[in-house]
Amino acid sequence: MLTREKVILSINQLPDKFSIDEIIDRMVLLEKIENGLLQSQNNQIINDDDLDKHLPKWLF
Repeated sequence: MLTREKVILSINQLPDKFSIDEIIDRMVLLEKIENGLLQSQNNQIINDDDLDKHLPKWLF
C-alpha cells in the first residue's frame, strides 16, 4: 500500500510543470512496485523454472 510520505516524495521529484498523465503513471508504477515488494516479503513469488513455463502464455 502506498504511504503519504512515498507519494509526496515521488511528487517532489516531478519537474515544476507536468501533466496529470505523468503523475497518474508515476502513482501506478509506485503502487505496482510496492505490491511487488509486499508479495516478495510474503514469499508470493514464482521461481525461474515456472516463470519460463508460464511466460510465453502470459505474453501472447
